[in-house]
Amino acid sequence: MDLGLKDRVYVVTGATRGLGNATARELVADGAKVVVTGRDEKTVAEAAAELGPNAVGVAADNADPAVADRLIAAAREHFGRFDGVLISVGGPAPGFVADNTDEQWQAAFESVFLGAVRLARSAAAALGEGGVIGFVLSSSVYEPIAGLTISNGLRPGLAGFAKSLSDELGPRGIRVLGVLPGRIGTDRMRQLDGLSPDPEATRAANEARIPLRRYGTPEEFGRTAAFLLSPAASYLTGIMVPVDGGALSGF
Repeated sequence: MDLGLKDRVYVVTGATRGLGNATARELVADGAKVVVTGRDEKTVAEAAAELGPNAVGVAADNADPAVADRLIAAAREHFGRFDGVLISVGGPAPGFVADNTDEQWQAAFESVFLGAVRLARSAAAALGEGGVIGFVLSSSVYEPIAGLTISNGLRPGLAGFAKSLSDELGPRGIRVLGVLPGRIGTDRMRQLDGLSPDPEATRAANEARIPLRRYGTPEEFGRTAAFLLSPAASYLTGIMVPVDGGALSGF
C-alpha cells in the first residue's frame, strides 16, 4: 500500500534514538523528508547522516520556548514545506511518589508537557489542510506504570490536550493523534528493567502479562507511527493508538 508519504516533510523530535528515530527511519524509507532533533549536536548530526539526504538534523531542547518556530522554519528552509510533526521526548526521571523531587517534576513539565504544547501550537498555526500533529505518549495514559510516577502524571494530561486540539483543528482538515507505546525494546525500557534486582526475571514477568508474550520492537512502533502520520490515515484523528502487544486490550 502506498502511504502517500513521498516528498512530504515532517519534524520528528527526540529522533536520535529510540522511538523517534525508528519513526524517522520508516518515514524516510517511504519517501518522506524529515527534520530530526535531539539535545546533543553531535548525535543529531550522526542520526541525520545515517538517514541520508532526505534528513537534516537540528540540535534542540523541547523546553526552549524558541524551538518550535525554529524547527518549522528548518523544515521549510531545507525541504520547502511542512506537513506535520511527531512530538517525542525522552521519558522523565523514574521513581515513586516519595522519590521524585520538585526539581524533577518541574524539569519534566517544561520538557515533556509544556514543550510539547508549544510545539503543537506552533505546528497548528503553520499547517494547512492535510497536516498532522502526533504525540508519542505512553500506555500510562490509560493505566499507571509502577515506578514512573512523573510520566503517569503528565502523559494523560497531554492526551487530553491532544484530544481538545483535534476538535479545534478538525474543521481545518488538520489531524491530531497520540501513539501509546507499551513495552518496546528500547534503551529506555532496558534501563527501567535494570532498576530491578533481576532484570531478566522482570522482563519475563512483564512479557507474561502481554497477550503476544514479548516486547515490541522499535521498528514495529515506527511503522505504526509512520502510517498514522501519513495521508493513508486521513480519516483518523482524536485517537490514542496503543502499540503494546494487546496489553491494553480492555481499554
